[in-house]
Amino acid sequence: MSQFARSPITAVLGPTNTGKTHLAVERMCGHASGMIGFPLRLLAREVYDRVVKMKGVENVGLITGEEKILPPKARWFLCTAESMPLEREVAFVALDEAQLGADPERGHVFTDRLLRARGFAETMILGSESLKPMLKALVPDAEVIGRPRFSTLSYAGAKKLSRLPRRSAIVAFSAEEVYAVAEALRRLRGGAAVVMGALSPRTRNAQVAMFQAGEVDYLVATDAIGMGLNMDVAHVAFASLNKFDGRRQRRLTVAEMAQIAGRAGRHQRDGTFGALSEEGPSAFTPEEVLAIEGHQVPRLEHLFWRQGEPDYSSIDALVASLEARPEAEVLRAAPQAVDLAVLKRLAEEDWVRARVRSPRMVARLWAACGLPDFRKLGVDPHARFVGRVFGHISEGNGHLPHQWFADELQRLDHMGGDVEVLAGRIAAARSWAYIAHRPDWLQDPIHWAERTRAVEEKLSDALHASLTQRFVDRRTTVLLRQIGADASDLPVTIGPQGEVSVEDHPLGQLTGFRFSVASDARATDKRMLLAAAEKRLAGEFRKRGTALAEAADAELSLSPVRAELVEAPASSTKSAEGENGPSTSSGRTVFWGNVRVAELKPGASIARSKIVLDRALDVLEPPVRIAVQARLEQWFAAQLTRHLPVFAALDAMLRDAQAGAPLRALAHALLEAGALMPRRAAAHLVEALDGDARKRLRKIGIAIGTLDLFAPALLKPGAARWRRELMGLAEAPRDGATVLARGAPGAELVHGFRPLGPQAVRVDLVERIARAAHDSRQGRKPFAPDPALATSIGVKPETLARLMAQLGFRTAKAPEGETPRWIWQGLTPVAKPKAPPSNNAFAALASLRNG
Repeated sequence: MSQFARSPITAVLGPTNTGKTHLAVERMCGHASGMIGFPLRLLAREVYDRVVKMKGVENVGLITGEEKILPPKARWFLCTAESMPLEREVAFVALDEAQLGADPERGHVFTDRLLRARGFAETMILGSESLKPMLKALVPDAEVIGRPRFSTLSYAGAKKLSRLPRRSAIVAFSAEEVYAVAEALRRLRGGAAVVMGALSPRTRNAQVAMFQAGEVDYLVATDAIGMGLNMDVAHVAFASLNKFDGRRQRRLTVAEMAQIAGRAGRHQRDGTFGALSEEGPSAFTPEEVLAIEGHQVPRLEHLFWRQGEPDYSSIDALVASLEARPEAEVLRAAPQAVDLAVLKRLAEEDWVRARVRSPRMVARLWAACGLPDFRKLGVDPHARFVGRVFGHISEGNGHLPHQWFADELQRLDHMGGDVEVLAGRIAAARSWAYIAHRPDWLQDPIHWAERTRAVEEKLSDALHASLTQRFVDRRTTVLLRQIGADASDLPVTIGPQGEVSVEDHPLGQLTGFRFSVASDARATDKRMLLAAAEKRLAGEFRKRGTALAEAADAELSLSPVRAELVEAPASSTKSAEGENGPSTSSGRTVFWGNVRVAELKPGASIARSKIVLDRALDVLEPPVRIAVQARLEQWFAAQLTRHLPVFAALDAMLRDAQAGAPLRALAHALLEAGALMPRRAAAHLVEALDGDARKRLRKIGIAIGTLDLFAPALLKPGAARWRRELMGLAEAPRDGATVLARGAPGAELVHGFRPLGPQAVRVDLVERIARAAHDSRQGRKPFAPDPALATSIGVKPETLARLMAQLGFRTAKAPEGETPRWIWQGLTPVAKPKAPPSNNAFAALASLRNG
């Protein structure tokens, strides 16, 4: 288009929201033909849709790397800067965001279009005020027109995510950061739309449509929104002020900050900007704020340049021309881009050089190297992919194999996976879409372009659905919009199974006295939903508390009621398993039906355990809580007297000053052990008991056995169950069992079963066998005990032998074939505790005090 260099050139410069793009579209549509180059595929698509409404779909074309819509009669073209067909003659040409010529990665493309793209009737250059010195140096005949911003842009300070105003856009600079911010907004404010340059136009449009329609009030985006994407944003918040530019992590320039912040406000509506951090590297400096508010961006000192019409005579000539130095002082040689790096890598391959022997093949190789690295693989993997593509288009009929293309596309045609997986498939699909839109790389490019478009659209829809599912909580969004300042005004209903909802939106489950917010609600949602339900639930809690204070003894227990066998108490709800469900271990927890209402905390003794109401009952009013506390204490005392009277008797003995120190000490030890302990553990206390003390123990039901101290009444199933629950014992022996196999549930002394070899025998039966053995012996003469008792109980011979040994008997020789004989030798005496040494400082102090 250089032959039209004398056509009028107008440079329209100014900040965002000055109507520059709108002006260019209006000027283009006033000509018989035209073309505009944009920095983003998304922006080209957005303007294409606008022009189609004005000129009709048959007259408008869209040209991007991955998408081409070229009706035969098309006269107006919307393109990405890289895809502008400079060989096409049109009346009007415009280049948007021309200041991107200073971008190290893509700047050379914009500089080339700035210098070479011309319309034969009119040319327009759009950009920032910072571009003005470059225009004077490179396009001196351009008429520069400044345009003021339509609305005011002002700094609103730093605000946390939870305090951002509605209609805010939060800008981050990596996909990970975008997802993290969107996830936080879902928890805090019900959700957000997501916009990134890597999204397909279909996904981006669907996300923006949610924001524009008010389905969500927040938008999380990369700096792609700074390139002219028009949305109703009132406030722009920067999650960070640093970005990775492909080479290093750096702070945004003031021009970049201003470009992004300028998206706030539209037409005559003012906008604000700010950060999420008040201090640190993610906070604005006063100088930056002043420059952005005043639209005072630093002037550009140079643009990047690379030969736009390279030499195709050979590979080496092509590389040399692409690395040529610019002549103009304000131009700098562009850093090596991916396409040039791939070209150099392939130029090292002998097979490539063997095929590239003509300018046509050099141009074909360079076209293959222009395949963008959409998947961000890096130079080496991308060079291998490009090499495979070039290998096919440089042989035979110059077309990629149909089967390879079909297989790769089929591999991408799957809609499963999370956001990252779907985004990765779309990136891969963009590579094949780019290939399909090359007119001479496939045998049937139109067919494959349709196929790739269909796959990308399906993936885009799936990605939109996945983004919405992950980052939008429609229930919370609706509730936030409804409750306004007073959550108590919401109509809360409670279903028959305790399900709590506001209108048609489920909030959670009411189990007993605990309201559990729905599992898909996040931490901040819980606070909001609890506030919404608080007013309605107060009356329900009062009703349930009153019912608990009047509950019958049968409704209370130390274990949860099995829901399939017993109905829950009136006004209570069958609990779901989990936080409010049945306890996985028995004992020390008081249940009302299957609702946990209190804990038994340690008191002066196990018989005086304290009833501590569950924290869920904090929702009750004080009078109701007092009534519930009194009812549970009354119930516990009654159950203790009914099922475990020996505990109460031992507790009274412990506090009886007339009982004597040995008896009180033994009562304390028995209470600690649940009224069942080995005799050897308290041997010295037992030996210190006089006859009256022993008589008192027998009177309250404590047996002093040969091997164990125990209360026979506690071995009965009902009392054993209560003792087990009160002591918090998880395992339980079989009801009514006399002998258990070693290792069976409950085969331990704490449950009343003494382990003896392969079996465990109930302690009262151990005592019966012991008495029978002593009744059968005559002094220390060998004797053979009657085995009938042990056999009737179910005790095996080896178990009996182990028991006899523990009882103080040893085996004696017996005639072969006769019953084994035993000799009494007495129990092994328990060693007396050693007296404390008398030659230390504490002993000396004691002697002084006693003297």
